[in-house]
Amino acid sequence: MLERFPITQYINEEGELVRQDIKEGLSLDLIKIFYEKMLRARMMDKKCVNLQRQGRIGTYVQYEGQEAAQVGSALAIEEGDWMFPSYRDHAATMTFGHSLRNLLLYWVGRIEGGIPPEGKNIFPPAVPIASQLLHATGAAWAEKKKNTDRVSLVYFGDGATSEGDFHEGLNFASVFKAPVVFFNQNNGYAISVPTEKQMNSKTIAQKGLGYDIPSIRIDGNDILAVFMETQKAVERARSGEGPTLIEAVTWRYGAHTTADDPSKYRDQSESDRRRTTTDPLLRLERYLKQQNSWDEEWLASIEQKITDEINTALAEMDDVPEAEIEQLFNHVFEKPTWTIEQQREHHMSIKRGQV
Repeated sequence: MLERFPITQYINEEGELVRQDIKEGLSLDLIKIFYEKMLRARMMDKKCVNLQRQGRIGTYVQYEGQEAAQVGSALAIEEGDWMFPSYRDHAATMTFGHSLRNLLLYWVGRIEGGIPPEGKNIFPPAVPIASQLLHATGAAWAEKKKNTDRVSLVYFGDGATSEGDFHEGLNFASVFKAPVVFFNQNNGYAISVPTEKQMNSKTIAQKGLGYDIPSIRIDGNDILAVFMETQKAVERARSGEGPTLIEAVTWRYGAHTTADDPSKYRDQSESDRRRTTTDPLLRLERYLKQQNSWDEEWLASIEQKITDEINTALAEMDDVPEAEIEQLFNHVFEKPTWTIEQQREHHMSIKRGQV
């Protein structure tokens, strides 16, 4: 299966273009947009890790190292399309237009954190593993029945492919030719479980074969490959040809979350090695330098712009009052069940000092 699903690459680790057929149409402006979007995502991620260590936000799910997979794919969809993230895909949501303020509010427990800007079809992050695949497929099918050309893009990790929702989503999408792109980020570990201990299949892409879904395996650290191949899948869905499964092979430098210690189950020196070899930002830096288009002043200016944007969002987060614990009982169901009301009353009794 490794031979049947080779890793597709456009720019290699040395920053060299390996697809000469796209050379003429590839602009340096596009590469710089890719770089700036990934840098913005990385700086936001680093800031959030620091905020968690300071106790200013709760447990945080980092993604450093996976910026190309998330940013490149998010840039391949259009206004009006749907995005269904997992709990790790805030680089994708911020690229698609989610506000940094609300992203921060999510990590301090505010309901507003799951609300996208007006007109942006971004679902709240899915914490249950793989449940978002069903939501994405359903939304895509609904758009098809309404005769629109809107597409769903759904993110999930390698661990999600062991869940029933993954298979149900792919099967339904295949049968009804739902316009959905299934975007898997395979970073080699489902929390502490390495891929080889989780599945016997050599690739995740091959899992699409059972559902007759076109599938591809790409270098998830090559943003050009991510963008171009996701764009193809999106256009295929938009034209009515049905779903595509994409496996983006990548690596996350840090822990599963800020509550996790990856040194317990993997050799962290691998992350150190990859920072100097396969890093998605370093790859574009090398490419731009080979094109004599790397500019330190440009880099400094976008770093300052991003820093200002993050600081503004942080100030806005600090201006919002802390979440009230009573909100836990709201919006679970349209009408609260007796069990929810019982839990609410128990909480209020504790708050009144009656328990």
